Amino acid sequence: METTKNRWLIALSAVGIHISIGSVYAWSVFTNPLIEAYGWSLSAVSLTFSIAILFLGVSAAFMGHFVEKHGPRKSGIVAAIFFGIGTIGAGFATSIESIFLLYVTYGVLGGIGLGVGYITPVSTLVKWFPDRRGLATGLAIMGFGFAAMIASPIMNSLINSVGIANTFYILGVVYLVVMLGSASYLAPPPKGWMPKGFEEKIQSGDKKPVADLSQLTANEAVKTKRFWYLWIMLFINVTCGIAIISVASPMAQEIAGMSAVAAATMVGIMGLFNGFGRIGWASISDYIGRPNVYTTFFIIQIASFMLLPSLSHAIAFQAVVFLILTCYGGGFAAIPAYIGDIFGTKQLGAIHGYILTAWALAGLVGPILASTIRETTNSYAGTLYIFTGMFVVALVVSIFIRSDIKQLKEAQKAEGSQVAS
Repeated sequence: METTKNRWLIALSAVGIHISIGSVYAWSVFTNPLIEAYGWSLSAVSLTFSIAILFLGVSAAFMGHFVEKHGPRKSGIVAAIFFGIGTIGAGFATSIESIFLLYVTYGVLGGIGLGVGYITPVSTLVKWFPDRRGLATGLAIMGFGFAAMIASPIMNSLINSVGIANTFYILGVVYLVVMLGSASYLAPPPKGWMPKGFEEKIQSGDKKPVADLSQLTANEAVKTKRFWYLWIMLFINVTCGIAIISVASPMAQEIAGMSAVAAATMVGIMGLFNGFGRIGWASISDYIGRPNVYTTFFIIQIASFMLLPSLSHAIAFQAVVFLILTCYGGGFAAIPAYIGDIFGTKQLGAIHGYILTAWALAGLVGPILASTIRETTNSYAGTLYIFTGMFVVALVVSIFIRSDIKQLKEAQKAEGSQVAS
């Protein structure tokens, strides 16, 4: 049965899971209706989202071994149950006007579903696409990036027509069905499987197989320098990117003199570039390599963050912000393929889960850092210059990991020569 599976349908199944859980980024659609209906404070409602993202990072880290042990189908079903029940439970919580129960259902249960669902398809996709690792993981993670744009108008329409609680009930059932259907098709390829024609191209010399630098377990990987290099690069990329997202509208009004309406439009378009950056940069990484892509990210963003404070022209300001957002999204999409390249696919899901703790921490640090520096300096320029300095650190780290990879390749070559002789 395994050989009959279509790898593009496997990719579509991964998108199905990611486009469901990615709707968490449309949480703000519920904010005002919840405040108006139940009199809850903005901070109390926003805490639901923060709890969900926190449990995304925590569950991704702790459930990675579960994903590797039980496979993508069972893991996908677990993700569907947690996220679906969490969303349905949010409907019950709002119907009885319990903010605490909302934290438990959407925040904790939904957050666990988010974390497991995020990492579940990744290691499977890498194995099904040995020829296009970046493209495969980029497709799924692009779904997560675009989800809010698709979900927002649907949520808004449902809230207006059937109310808050019923909206959660409907969404929960839909997510449960979509995610269970997607999970049921997920499976790893048969051992030694290669795409049609790929083996022939390797034998003829037209294609080179992806040579993983090692095959490490998650616990072995965290003891290496290159794991922490990857962690730091992702942490800085996400911290600065998420900070820009959190203050994009007021920053555009302050620096570029944009109106509130124009700035709000810009924020909406940013989601598109976040999504396209995920598939675009991940695909490019298949051709120029993951180390080159990450070094390129940091060079682009050093220049972009240096330029932003002086860009008083609205179009130029937006163009640079959109470019930054492609790098932000691309960082998420290229990381699973990068993990596969340097640690192998033995426990890719578990290693990915550990790496995503950088996202969980960055989600807390980025917005707080941006707002604190703004309040201290009374200007967004200071914030942007500090982020420029952080990207200089990331660029240096990207050079360190390249050096580490080079040494590993040389050691592999020397070992191969000894075996041959």
